[in-house]
Amino acid sequence: MSKTSNELIYGIHAVESALKNRGENVLQLWILQGRTDHRITRLTDLAKKLGVSVQAISADKMKKKSQDASHQGVMAEMRVSKVGQNDLEDILNKPGELLLLILDEIQDPHNVGACLRTADAAGVDAVIVTKNHSPGLTAVVRKVACGAADTLPFIQVTNLARAMELLHDHDVWIVGTAGETDKSLYDINASRRMALVMGAEEKGMRRLTRENCDELVYIPMHGSVESLNVSVATGVALFEIRRKIGAA
Repeated sequence: MSKTSNELIYGIHAVESALKNRGENVLQLWILQGRTDHRITRLTDLAKKLGVSVQAISADKMKKKSQDASHQGVMAEMRVSKVGQNDLEDILNKPGELLLLILDEIQDPHNVGACLRTADAAGVDAVIVTKNHSPGLTAVVRKVACGAADTLPFIQVTNLARAMELLHDHDVWIVGTAGETDKSLYDINASRRMALVMGAEEKGMRRLTRENCDELVYIPMHGSVESLNVSVATGVALFEIRRKIGAA
């Protein structure tokens, strides 16, 4: 079952998305004193319509609350559900096409947020991460995700290998990215139910994660650079897999 806790989120896109998609979970909105531009006015009007308390605070208080993060003059307290393996089983029981993204210990919250944003654009059904060695849905992740954190299930599992076995039990074909394989991303097998695994920055996938993949592929590189940022590589791979699902 999902567990609930309260978290602070900040940034105009993240707060606006929370109000629009999960307004019932937004508990308090803080606005920087003196901010009266149309973007802030739109947020405060939306919050008031939803019955959310709005308070103007000083720059010093905002800075302290945000711990010096780039808050863009707006911050909110939000009730957040922690999604776990039971929720994953519900998603896997969905009939027909399925696309999942697995992040194997990607630790930079900016990369996780960017992967979420890309996953949402590619029509991913859920993002699966490890509960340990992953930043979770932090304020930074939410801000970089530009709203995707409120529309896309973000499932934290204790044992990733066991979760991948569960995917296999539900006829999901798992594709992992690895530099040492000789199979191109563009030659992967097509299936209507697929998952993409992206390994951690620098280290790549762990051994057990790799062994639980049905197929390992690389992204062909035509320039002088040897690799892509993980969020960029995720975008390239997800949209190709989405195309494969449509052709299956």
